[in-house]
Order: sequence, then C-alpha cells, then structure tokens
Amino acid sequence: MRDTVVLIFLIVCIGAAIKKPWWGVLSLAVFSYLNPHAYAWGFVRTLPVYYVLFLVVAFRTFTTKDKQSIPKDWRVIFFVLLWFYFAFTSTQAYSPLVWSEFWNVTKIYLPFIFTLVLINTKEKLYYLIVTIGISIGIVAVKGGIFAILTGFGHRVYGPPQTQFYDNNQFAVAMLIVIPLLLLWRKKSSHFLIKKGVFFSIPIIYLAALSSWSRGALLTMTVLTLMLIWKSKYKSLSIPVVVFGVFLTLPFLPEEWFARMHTIGTYEEDASAMGRIEVWIDGWNHTLRHPFTGGGFGTWMYITKRDFHSSYIRMFSEHGFIAFGIWLSMILGTVWNLTFLPKKTKKFEGMEWVTDYCFALKASLICYMVGTAFLGLCYWDLLYHLIFLSVLVKKFALEEMAAKTPSDYRRRSLSPHAYSSS
Repeated sequence: MRDTVVLIFLIVCIGAAIKKPWWGVLSLAVFSYLNPHAYAWGFVRTLPVYYVLFLVVAFRTFTTKDKQSIPKDWRVIFFVLLWFYFAFTSTQAYSPLVWSEFWNVTKIYLPFIFTLVLINTKEKLYYLIVTIGISIGIVAVKGGIFAILTGFGHRVYGPPQTQFYDNNQFAVAMLIVIPLLLLWRKKSSHFLIKKGVFFSIPIIYLAALSSWSRGALLTMTVLTLMLIWKSKYKSLSIPVVVFGVFLTLPFLPEEWFARMHTIGTYEEDASAMGRIEVWIDGWNHTLRHPFTGGGFGTWMYITKRDFHSSYIRMFSEHGFIAFGIWLSMILGTVWNLTFLPKKTKKFEGMEWVTDYCFALKASLICYMVGTAFLGLCYWDLLYHLIFLSVLVKKFALEEMAAKTPSDYRRRSLSPHAYSSS
C-alpha cells in the first residue's frame, strides 16, 4: 500500500513538473528533505525516484520559456568557484574514494540551478520556502508527538536516507525550519494554517529536545532569543517561554539532564574532549596543507574519527581558501539579510522583505551555531537558504527599481518644517 501511494505521488510530481517546471523545483525539495520513498516497504524504496524527477525538471528547464537568467550575484560566482576548488583538492586527496564523494557533492549542488532559474517570482519563492518548511516540519511534528508519548525516553530521528537522519543533525534541521514555518504562518490568510503552525512550533521544540543533542540545545537557545527579540509582544513572549521551560523540565529523564550537564563540564566528558582533539588534529593538518587540505574523506587518515564541525571539516578537507569562500558565502548572506530591509523600508508595500530576511537570517544563524558541532558543510539545506536569500535580494531590487517617487513612504515632518512658510 505504501509503495502504491509513493508511486502515485511520484507520478503526480512528474506530471506537475512537465506542466509547470517550477513545480518540479518544489517536488525536488520534497524528495530531498522528506524523502517519501524511503518510507515505502517494497520496490519503490529502491527506485531512483529523485534522479527520475531531476531529469524531468532538467529537460523542462531547457524547453520552458517561464524562466530567468541566473542572477548576477557574487554568491553564485563563489558557489561555482567553491565547486571548482573541490575538484582541485580532489586531485590532491588521500582517500581512494574521493571522486565518489566529489560526485555525491556535485549531485547535491546541481539542482540549485533549477532554483535560481525557475523560481522567477516572489510568489514562487514563497511556495518554495513553505515546501521546505513543511517537508521537514511534518517529520518534526511526528517526532515531537512520539517524544511526548514516550516521555522523552527515546531519541527522535529524521527521514531515512537523508543528510539529516541522525538525531543530532535532524535536531538542527528542525530548528532551522522553524523561522520558515513562522514566515508561512505570518503570510498565510488561512485560519487553519495559522493555528496549525502555532501549535506545531512547541511540538517541534520538544522533538528537538528529545534528540538529546547538546548542540541542538545551544541552537534552540539562540533561536528562542532571536524570536523573542523580533516579537512585538516581548512582555508576553518571555513569560510564555519561561512557563514552557518549567512545564517541560519535570518530564525530561535524568539521563537527559546528565548529558546536557556536560556542556558546562566538557573537560570531564570523553566525547567532548574527543571532539576537541579531533579539531586540533584537523587544524594542525591544515597548517601543513593550507591550500589543498586533505580532500574528501580526510578524517579517515588524520583522526580516524568524524570532524564533528562544519568549520573544521571544510578547512581540513579543502584548505583555507575553500574555507574562506564557503564562510564568506554564509557571513555575506547574513550581512545582506541584515541590511537589505533598511534599503526597502522607505518604500510602501515592501514589508515582505523584512519578514523574509529575518526568517532566512534566523535559519542561517541556527545553521552556524548547530553545525559548529556537526560536519554538515555540504548540506543542501545550507545552500538552499543562501540561494533563497539571493532571490529575495533580486526581487527586492527589481521591485524597488519599478517603484515611482510617489511610492516612497511618507514620513512625519517636525513643526520646524513649516517655519519658513
């Protein structure tokens, strides 16, 4: 039965991509983040459904007229440079499996062309953001309900065969999409959607807690502070958060508190100290190979353990130049999302820019905090956030250029403005 449902869903997605290619971009996001075919039990589980859909979208991208040229944004150039640098470092790599890893990363990167070309309006961008949020949010809510019913005694895992199936990785992914879901709630006019998202957010928080991830707890703290700072009702938000914390704590098992306690006493925790040792090894290796690193799979030859940090992994595997390109894409995007709303504030009807920028910036900051302890520098969700930000900037600048002087927001004048008359 599951196989039949997934197969029908795939056929519907293929038909949608043929009819409107940008629907194919949304479908690729669903199969990338929700990975519905992994929940099947039979033959569909082994079908290359993502690649079939990818080929359909690729074909329709070439044949459709409903598209735009790739935005002329520095982040797109840096993205291409980063891929070429990966190819260069792969020629210097230790691991015999390096080209297999390089191809895996390439398969993650290629579909972003469709995002940049086919998502050519603000409305399509909105639906893509919502699709990403829903795809991860569905599993997150399911995990949160499971956590509540089991008394937080079991860890919550992500969709099978995805980049964030691991409980630690999925916890960060769940927190990353919370700002996207809140954006959906704010922009939607449907009562059920608003209420559904409102009640799903606490459940997702509980699912993240039940991951037993220390990095997720830090990320959750940062996200909560950002949401409170952004809220118009800070005097209400703070008591609600405090009440929620005190309501949840009695239900968490003692083992959970023992694990979280090691955040402050990391020098006594073998796992934490092991990560620090790995980071030191990665740093020292990069000092000996500053331009090339060790290539994909370096950890097997340097530490015998995973790097447990996106930052350490990036410069250890590809050197400081690649690390600089990669980090500048992230920090530059955060910078742009911070100051773009200030440029559009003087125009009427462009409040959407502020909302989109905050959601994407909050998600990126969650990534930066959460993956400091997880090696997820090739995560497709990161690059989706960056390119969604590229499109926000493109559409905002185009809308500003189309505005006339009469569209400027009127500002109140002081009494001294009339003194000359």
